[in-house]
Amino acid sequence: MPSQRTQEWMRTSLRTPGILIFGMVMAPCGWILNLTATVAPNWRTLNTLPSEPPDVFIQQGIWEICRATTVQTRADCSLQDIEYFGNQVIEVAQGLMVASLIVTLIGLAVAIPGVRCWTDRPNWLLAGLGGILIFLSGVMTIIPIAWYTHILKEVSTVFPTTDVRVGYCIILGYIGGIFEILGGFVMIIGICRCCGGKNRGEKPVEQVTGARFASRRQPARRVEVPSLDRARSEASSVPYSKDSLDEDVSFPRAKSPAARSANTSYGGRPYEADL
Repeated sequence: MPSQRTQEWMRTSLRTPGILIFGMVMAPCGWILNLTATVAPNWRTLNTLPSEPPDVFIQQGIWEICRATTVQTRADCSLQDIEYFGNQVIEVAQGLMVASLIVTLIGLAVAIPGVRCWTDRPNWLLAGLGGILIFLSGVMTIIPIAWYTHILKEVSTVFPTTDVRVGYCIILGYIGGIFEILGGFVMIIGICRCCGGKNRGEKPVEQVTGARFASRRQPARRVEVPSLDRARSEASSVPYSKDSLDEDVSFPRAKSPAARSANTSYGGRPYEADL
């Protein structure tokens, strides 16, 4: 039984595929947002503190706690709260956020040689592996962010929690995690060829070469053949005299030697019988 021929594919453009560009742009942006959410002490704010001026509020992150005011730009981040840092969500958030940053960097390091924007054909398997790592790093960011948001008012602390508000680190963490999840997922799509190769910007070789040769074909030229049934014109534009019509034009190569000698003897005049 003859073996089935493997279909060959060809890229229609030498530019880097769009799914790889999307992933390589979203991943670094998400990493920067997650880094800010990790180190900044503003996962939640405690407002309306008793025995404190109205403009004073407490900022709590996963690494430090700061006392700030609305009228000053400088904050005092030397506050200690053993009860707050003893919560399980804080310990999990510290580990997952740091792990997410490291995994994102590893994913980018793996994906860059796979994208290979300096060549005409990327390594889809290596780029997809980098996309998997970036996708996982986004998930590792979303887990502590969502958990902390869910129990925002239930996290214990030594400070009074009369007015608890979401900090900007939660917003940045959500956006950064979504960026990484989208970028990694789009890069994973390139591992398998689907939708007729459109996800990779490829087409079958037969389809590409057939379209190119078809576009190069010259249109058939129309040749008009003159008709042989035209009526002969009785009138001529060239005047002939009677004497010129009576003269016989001599064709030395077309006549036999006898005919040629006869024409020479009689000076090219026809016989009287012919007249």
